[in-house]
Amino acid sequence: MSRRNLLRALFISVLAIATSLNFSLAAFALGGTLPPLNQPAPEFALPSNESDGAVSLSDYRGKWVVAYFYPADFTPGCTLEARKFQEDMPKYLDRNTQVLGISADDVNSHADFCDSEGLKFPLLADANGKISKAYGSWLGIRSARHTYIIDPEGILRATFTGVNPIIHSREVLAKLDELQQAS
Repeated sequence: MSRRNLLRALFISVLAIATSLNFSLAAFALGGTLPPLNQPAPEFALPSNESDGAVSLSDYRGKWVVAYFYPADFTPGCTLEARKFQEDMPKYLDRNTQVLGISADDVNSHADFCDSEGLKFPLLADANGKISKAYGSWLGIRSARHTYIIDPEGILRATFTGVNPIIHSREVLAKLDELQQAS
């Protein structure tokens, strides 16, 4: 087994243990703490499968943004999570919300993943983990499964750690409704 595959297996084992024990993945985050709520979200500009240039958070001023970090394209949990976001895409659009997926995979992998799964939202390539670290979502070689809701002014309004891919999109929509009704 190569070193990369060994690290990947270890990473998946740690995630499985943390999830089964109901620990927050934030406790395992390397490279920084979670950004504070009700403060400006960390800015980013990353390559996307849908654009020749970088996609930045500021491109979506005036819209709500759901930025979800995930470990890897084509893995079972990540595929399920992406499918659920895609299934709910009309609900996000009705709420003036852009969904952005972020992982360490490259844009070619993201393009193949979107084609394979029929995803109609951008996936951003955080190859060196810099943005994942800024969001407290970096586990050494991959992003942790964390999600952030950012309001139209760029303010971080909600954080999700310990995500269950099966129900996560519904949880995000419920929180988005709550936040939009309060604003």
